[in-house]
Amino acid sequence: MSITEIVVIVSKLKSDNRIDDPKRARILEGAKQVFLAYGYSRTTMDDIARAVDMSRPALYLLFRNKADIFRAVGQLFLDQSRRGACRALRQEGPLEARLMEALDRALFSLFRTMEASPHGQEIIDTENRIASDILAEWRQGLIDAFAGAIGEEARRRDVSLEERGLSAQVLAEMLFNVLEGLKIHGLCGTHAEPRARQFVTLLELSLSRK
Repeated sequence: MSITEIVVIVSKLKSDNRIDDPKRARILEGAKQVFLAYGYSRTTMDDIARAVDMSRPALYLLFRNKADIFRAVGQLFLDQSRRGACRALRQEGPLEARLMEALDRALFSLFRTMEASPHGQEIIDTENRIASDILAEWRQGLIDAFAGAIGEEARRRDVSLEERGLSAQVLAEMLFNVLEGLKIHGLCGTHAEPRARQFVTLLELSLSRK
């Protein structure tokens, strides 16, 4: 990725989320705590305004409604988890350890936060309902990051995944499809971690030299 592309991405992030705006960041952090404490349905704009020590009219100058704030909180939350995962993937060390650390930062840390809230499931359901586009973009970004790390490791080991009927992108997609399948079968949150570790071990084997 060129310097120009990086600058464009950072500029877009600042434009979309205004991550350099301290007031906005304070509102989103306060709103996150309110949503975790009361759930989405019970939270009001008054609750959020009180939590961040500002008037409701002032809050409406920055956000259209509660759903707008919820989406912004979700975007910030997921962007942070994705950046954490990317940092883990860039670290030194065995691929299996880096993949699991990245999964922890991207997924399992979020699951722990949701599991600690009495309204965690409602928040997840609301995210799926009103912020599915944000979730889809986040998921694809993670798949691409994992694929990049897997492909780099394959090149480092001089292993041709294509000769084995595989690709880094396919392996990354399979990993996240497995996690999605575990959720469908009732293994949600941190309960999916042992199975994820098993699949990462299989993924590591697919990169072994014959």
